[in-house]
Amino acid sequence: MATISSNDTAKNNAVDALKINGRVAVLMGGNAAEREVSLASGNAVIASLTSMGVDVVAIDTAGDVIADLQAAKPNFAFIALHGKGGEDGTMQALLEKMNIPYSGSRVLGSALAMDKVRSKNIWRGLSLPTPAFACLDATSDFDAVLTTLGGTAFVKPADEGSSIGMSLVKTAEELQEAYLSTAESGVTIFAEQWIDGPEYSVSILEGYELPSVRIATKREFFNYEAKYQDNDTQLFIPSGLTAEEEAFLQQLSKEAFYSLGCSGWGRVDFMRDKNSGQFYLLEANTVPGLTDHSLVPISAAAAGLDFNALMANIIHLSVAS
Repeated sequence: MATISSNDTAKNNAVDALKINGRVAVLMGGNAAEREVSLASGNAVIASLTSMGVDVVAIDTAGDVIADLQAAKPNFAFIALHGKGGEDGTMQALLEKMNIPYSGSRVLGSALAMDKVRSKNIWRGLSLPTPAFACLDATSDFDAVLTTLGGTAFVKPADEGSSIGMSLVKTAEELQEAYLSTAESGVTIFAEQWIDGPEYSVSILEGYELPSVRIATKREFFNYEAKYQDNDTQLFIPSGLTAEEEAFLQQLSKEAFYSLGCSGWGRVDFMRDKNSGQFYLLEANTVPGLTDHSLVPISAAAAGLDFNALMANIIHLSVAS
C-alpha cells in the first residue's frame, strides 16, 4: 500500500501547487437532480480551502457560468458538481476551452463513467465482472427481460447518480411501470440483474489506497435517502474483508476506473453475491459527494487524511498532472 501524505504535507503540496496567490473557483449547484447534494459538497470544499488560506470564489453553475468564470478569473476550478452538466464531461470541456485547469477526470473519462451502459460494455469487453443487464424501450418484452435477469432487477437511468430514478422490481408489471415512469426523462433506461449481498465502495485517490467501505441500510437498497438523509445507514471500515479480498477489490477498482479513462480521484461501487462471494462492478463516480454522509471523506479519514488534506491532495494531483 502506498504511503498516504500526512495532513501537513498534503496541505503544503496544495499551497505549493496553487502558489497560494491563485484563485480557486468552486463549481457547485447546477441544474441537475443532484443540485442540493452538490451545494452541500461545494460548501464543504469552500470551507476547507478557505481554512487553508486559499482565495476561493463560489460559482453556482445554474447561472451564466461562462460570464461568472470570466469575471472571477480563476487559476483553478474545483468541480463539486454531481450528475448532468458537471460530471458528464460537459463542464470539463468548457473549462478546457477556457484554459482553466480543473479537478478530477478529463472529458472522456467523465463522459464514459457517467454513462452506466457504456461503462458496463467496456468492462464486459475487458472481462471485468458486472451484473447482466438489458436496455429498455417501449417495445421491450418485459417478461422475457425479467426472466433473463433472474426474476429480480434494478431499473436505472444510464446517466444519473446518487441512485436517483432507481427502483427494485420483482414482476414484469413492476418492470414496465418503472420503465414508463423513468422514460419521461428522455434518457437511456436499463434493467440490471439484482445481486443479493452486501454493497462495497472503494474510494480512488491517485497514487494511494483508501480502505474499502461496506454499506448496510435498512432500506431495500442504498438509495438517495440512505446516502444523504438517513442517520441509521451503517458504514463499516474496515469492511470485514480479508487482506487478500481487500487487495483484490483494490485492484479491481483501479482496473475499472482507469479502463474508462478516469483520473485523479473518484469512487467505484460494487455488490458482492452472498453465495458465490463474487464481486460485481456497479459504477464509477468521477465527482463523488463530499458531504458529511459521503464515502470518500469517510474512507480518507480512516486512512489518516482529514478533509483539508483530502482536498489538498485532490488539488495537488490535478495541478501536477
